[in-house]
Amino acid sequence: MTGSGRTGRWIHRLAFVLIALVLILVRLMPLGREADSWPGPDLLLCVTLAWTLRRPDTMRAWLIAIVVLAEDVLLMRPPGLWAAISVLATEFLRRRVAFARESNFLSEWLVAAGLIFGMELAYRFVFAMAFLPQVTLGYAMMGVAATIASYPLVVLVTTVVFGLHKPATGEIDALGRRM
Repeated sequence: MTGSGRTGRWIHRLAFVLIALVLILVRLMPLGREADSWPGPDLLLCVTLAWTLRRPDTMRAWLIAIVVLAEDVLLMRPPGLWAAISVLATEFLRRRVAFARESNFLSEWLVAAGLIFGMELAYRFVFAMAFLPQVTLGYAMMGVAATIASYPLVVLVTTVVFGLHKPATGEIDALGRRM
C-alpha cells in the first residue's frame, strides 16, 4: 500500500476514509450490547492518531474534519464538537512530528494516551458548560482506557497491513518540504 508522491497520498487518504466508514458502520450495527456493559474503544480515533503520527502529509485537517463530522452526524453527537477536538489534537501531533520521529513506541503511546484523555476531558467540559446530560465520569474513563489499550494493536495493523511508518530523518514530501 505504499505509493510515491501524489498518488500514494491519495491512496492512503482513500484507505483512511474506507476504514473510517467501516468502523462507523460497525458502531451503528445493533450487536446486542447491553446498556450496562463495558464501553468499547474508539478505534477511529486510534486510527486517526496513528496515521497522523506516521503519515502527517496524508492526514490533512480537512480530511479529518469531514470524516469525524460525518461520524458525529451518524452517531447523533453534537455536530462538530468531537470533530473540532479531533482536528486540534491531530494538529498538535502534526507539529510534533520531529519528536515522534525520534521517540520510541512507549513514549508515542504515552503521548497518544495523554491526548486521548485530554480530548475526553475537553469534550466533557463543553458538555458541562452547556448543561447537557452525559455519561458518568467512570464510564467515560473506561472507554478512554479501552481506547488507550487498543492503540498498540491499531499501530501494529497500520504498520503491517498498510506499510505506514514514521517519517525518516531527512525525508521530504512531494513538495520538497521536510516531514
